[in-house]
Amino acid sequence: MTGEEEFLEGYDPGAYAPVAVTVDVVALTIRDGRLHVLLVERGGHPYAGWNALPGGFVQEEGLDAAALREVGEETGLRPGEGELDRVHLEQLRSYGDPGRDPRMRVFSVAYLAFAPSLPDPRAGTDAAGAFWMPVDEVGELAFDHAAILADGLDRARSKLEYTPLATAFVGTEFTIAELRAVYAAVWGEELHPGNFHRKVLSVPGFVESTGETAARAGERGGPKPKLYRAGDARLLHPALLRPTREEDIR
Repeated sequence: MTGEEEFLEGYDPGAYAPVAVTVDVVALTIRDGRLHVLLVERGGHPYAGWNALPGGFVQEEGLDAAALREVGEETGLRPGEGELDRVHLEQLRSYGDPGRDPRMRVFSVAYLAFAPSLPDPRAGTDAAGAFWMPVDEVGELAFDHAAILADGLDRARSKLEYTPLATAFVGTEFTIAELRAVYAAVWGEELHPGNFHRKVLSVPGFVESTGETAARAGERGGPKPKLYRAGDARLLHPALLRPTREEDIR
């Protein structure tokens, strides 16, 4: 008897309730100046016809790979192709309340994904449709996906305060106005151009000048704005607090 056989002797799989692991992805991007989330229309039960976050059961792969696979299935992109390689991916948290999935006990590891641009989505094999939707227009979602989306938005808005994550929403070279548009869209708040410009440049390592200017004139017909790239900072100090958060701290 091998060591594995000895270990499994007397093991009865039927004595244990079925358990599954899934990944769900809060994929965010900015379109027409508004924050959008990637949603799918479920093609089968449970919740057939409902909108949901992209996700699915983990296969013979790691969790990160499963999350990227799900994003790729809904966008048509694959690793090594286009914008999928520029997607910022991080674990959000895990969800495992009993009854969150009527089929069986399902634990989901949720991910947060950011990209400066992604193509119009196409439905994967298990979805009836896929689309980008402004986050402020999202209604009811299947399972506990409304709570996952809320957690993802809270994480994204907080991370923009303390990390350079906003640079994942813009190109490799960008203007301060383009960066401000990211903050305004994610936070859902209008930001004073001059104050924002001053704050960004006061954070060591946040952005660095390319020495070049944009091809087009600046806002309101001003001079061509300077181009910047992401710096080497991993944390922003001082933090760029949301205007409403600044008022709370005061």
